[in-house]
Amino acid sequence: MQARISQNTTLGIILMSLTALVFALQDGISRHLAETYNVWMVVMIRFWVFAVFAALLAWRSPAGLGAVMRSHLPWLQFLRGAALVLEVCIMILAFVKLGLIESHAVFVCYPLIVAALSGPILGESVGWRRWFAIGIGFVGVIIILDPGAGVFSLWAAVPLFSAFLFALYGLLTRYVARADLAATSFLWTGWVSALLITPVGLYFWETMSLPDWGWMALLCLSATLAHFMMIKAYEVAEASDIQPFALLQLVFIAMLGVWVFGEVLHPNVVVGAALVMAAALFTLWRARVVARRAAQAEV
Repeated sequence: MQARISQNTTLGIILMSLTALVFALQDGISRHLAETYNVWMVVMIRFWVFAVFAALLAWRSPAGLGAVMRSHLPWLQFLRGAALVLEVCIMILAFVKLGLIESHAVFVCYPLIVAALSGPILGESVGWRRWFAIGIGFVGVIIILDPGAGVFSLWAAVPLFSAFLFALYGLLTRYVARADLAATSFLWTGWVSALLITPVGLYFWETMSLPDWGWMALLCLSATLAHFMMIKAYEVAEASDIQPFALLQLVFIAMLGVWVFGEVLHPNVVVGAALVMAAALFTLWRARVVARRAAQAEV
């Protein structure tokens, strides 16, 4: 196997931070469009562009489109695409019903769900330190949801379900990586998601104003740009070094929610999000430590 020769952690951190910023802007545009039009149509058009982008990347790859299309685990690839498109639809609904800040404050717990499920799904070992961090993180989620409040809504639990779906998508991605190329997973994600959402999106098609078509084009462009930067970030740096910077998306979302949408940073959301982010960062760090020890033991 050819060794990676373009290792550049600083560039990877910059790219991942910019990816988090663009994803935050994308979520703001998604909320704006979903407040006027149905979620299904907005998500459908977004995944149409994603599918075309994935096909172009596969076509330009050295292996060629035909080789990239072949999967050793097609049913799991299909399940990955289904989990992602459902997660996106649910999360955008949460943006509209709950707001950007509170939705993302809960959603940021997905690394903890990944850690908790990595044992039964991937057969990985999770030590007591990470289990403790997972427990602290979910205490943070409970603080954000504030179930004892008189205004508690079931919508507050929707981003938690979205986080579970995204964690499942991430775990399945790691599982299929044992047999399929990364380009294959990326292509199947775009095509399966577009295939599943298209009948629903076309059924609920609505006439969109010209200015909102501009926002739709910007949404598709930002999604493509974010995925491209994320791919490049993982090409030039180790995932364990740059993954924590993806959590900056919550910071950017908070700024966008307050400045653009007039949302309020409630004290319970700030405290709960801080606990969730701290637990997620610790979980990522422990996973990195365990991986390094395993690598050293093999030498």
